[in-house]
Amino acid sequence: MGQCCPGVRTRRTRNMKAVCALVLVLCLYHVSTSTAQECTSIQDLLNSLRQMQKMLAVQEASYQQGLRGLKKKLGALHNSTMAFFRAGKNLTCPKPDPPAHGRRLGRVFGVGHEVHFICKPGYELLGPRTRVCQESLKWSGQQPMCQRFNSSSHALPFFSAGASASALPLSAALSASSSSSSSSSSPSPSLTFSTSPAPSSVRPSHCTHFLGSTRCTCDVGFTISGRDNNICTDIDECLLFPLGQPGRLCVHQCINTPGSFHCFCPQGYDLSTDGRSCSDIDECESRLHNCSSEQTCVNTYGGFQCVKVDCPDVKNATYIKTSPMRCERNPCMLGDKACALAPSSISFHFLSVVSNLSAPRVLFRVSAARVLGDTLRFGLGGGRGRGHFSVQRSGRQTGTLLLVQPIRGPAVLEAEVEMSELERSALLGRYLTKVTLFVSPYDF
Repeated sequence: MGQCCPGVRTRRTRNMKAVCALVLVLCLYHVSTSTAQECTSIQDLLNSLRQMQKMLAVQEASYQQGLRGLKKKLGALHNSTMAFFRAGKNLTCPKPDPPAHGRRLGRVFGVGHEVHFICKPGYELLGPRTRVCQESLKWSGQQPMCQRFNSSSHALPFFSAGASASALPLSAALSASSSSSSSSSSPSPSLTFSTSPAPSSVRPSHCTHFLGSTRCTCDVGFTISGRDNNICTDIDECLLFPLGQPGRLCVHQCINTPGSFHCFCPQGYDLSTDGRSCSDIDECESRLHNCSSEQTCVNTYGGFQCVKVDCPDVKNATYIKTSPMRCERNPCMLGDKACALAPSSISFHFLSVVSNLSAPRVLFRVSAARVLGDTLRFGLGGGRGRGHFSVQRSGRQTGTLLLVQPIRGPAVLEAEVEMSELERSALLGRYLTKVTLFVSPYDF
């Protein structure tokens, strides 16, 4: 504080001087009065002390106010410094393009961050595998490219007799034969190496020698192997983390590639931004369906369904379609009890779920907008897969359709939820809701 805040130190010194002067005046006052008078009353002394306390309190309040002002200034300076620092951290390099027939890994382009590049199967990467965002806001190295794999470019060179085989890849084949010579009776070894290309799943290791010790490393996605740690073999991530197991790499299909892996999704799904999970394509919203104008498109997990709602033929009653998913009963003739027992309305609903959805689970709720009678009853009617469903009351005017057993897809199930309105046990009306459940073949 000494060097940084001279104004505060000066003001504090001035305040202390004022207090000392005040104390000195009071002391002189009491000395002078004591000489002029034989004694000073205790009450006068107490009054003087109270006045001194008040003045000290005023000085202390002024000092505290100065400290608060200083803290505010220091806080503002700290905030401006942090804002400047954050602005510097937000500096990013331009988004690098992935190579043709390849991919870019990494979505953070700030200073000091890395992006990595890989090629599709059948292609090899030419150029750096990793580029770093530099302080100049430019990427290190050159833009890599993917070139179609050429077996001739990976052929091993031919070695004559006496050549060293210590640094050869795994695919090198060594053969030795004996021959006699007129100049020497000892057999002369003849070394030949095949020129077959090294498999893409095998690469030479990167070794460094220091003070008599050797340290070998591999590229990302490879592991050290070989008797002398001189080769690297590909890690099969798909085999290491199989589908259906906790910690799986891909939700659907995993394809191993040299040094990496790729996830694939079935038709009707897109690969998500994380590169591993699959997101459903809404063909209805995207207008990728082929439903006619008389049909309604219903999106399902991995596809879609074209449905057409027709009012049912019910004995002793007729219905009219009042909306795309609702049919209303025409008024009944007076005294026609058979017509009065028919549902007053029939609604249609279509739902989509994934395979093996955990149960119990709420699927649908049916409620009455207004109640004329004194009782509402909810029940489960017929339909395919009735054993998978149950109906429960969840409120005075609401019933809930529950899935009570998991369903393995693909499957199409139907359920009917009936709501009856009564007045003193007399039926006032029946309202039927038909629910169709489309179960996906996939669990995502």
